[in-house]
Amino acid sequence: MEEFAEYILNEEDLIAKEEIIYFLAPKLGINFDKATIFKTEIARMFLEYTDIGKELDENLVLTACLLCNCKKIDGPQSLESLHSYAKNGAEFLSTLGFDKRFCKICEEVNRYSGSHPREPESDILELVDNFGGMLLDRPERAGYTPEKAIMQMELETFKTNKNRYFEQFKEFVQMMQEVEV
Repeated sequence: MEEFAEYILNEEDLIAKEEIIYFLAPKLGINFDKATIFKTEIARMFLEYTDIGKELDENLVLTACLLCNCKKIDGPQSLESLHSYAKNGAEFLSTLGFDKRFCKICEEVNRYSGSHPREPESDILELVDNFGGMLLDRPERAGYTPEKAIMQMELETFKTNKNRYFEQFKEFVQMMQEVEV
């Protein structure tokens, strides 16, 4: 399976990348769902409509976004599995041929592994994972409005753990809310 990493990273078209993962997810035993696609689209738009996209490898970020939650379990989880799914996922991705840096980016989708220093791409994953997750309905709560999600991130998520792109992300969310369809 080591060819998988090279194959998916060499595919530059996001839709094709999603189709590949969609068909291989059951065989690989990885989590790939609508929430993953939704969060990846937020990341794609953030990179496209801000200067952040000029600083980072968009293909790397979007591939990591599609795979960083590969070992996340839907539904109720124990605190231990919530704290370890990103690290377990990163270890699994290494068996598929992804290099250490890619795996580290995926592991840092949350702060539970305590990995320092953080990769810049990880901060993008963290933003879209938190924000996208708050917008989606959950069995225990309705999805938040974008304003409430940003406020929650500001007051709790990033109160003590700073994210280098949070200010630009807030501006991006504000800009997207002003778009009329």
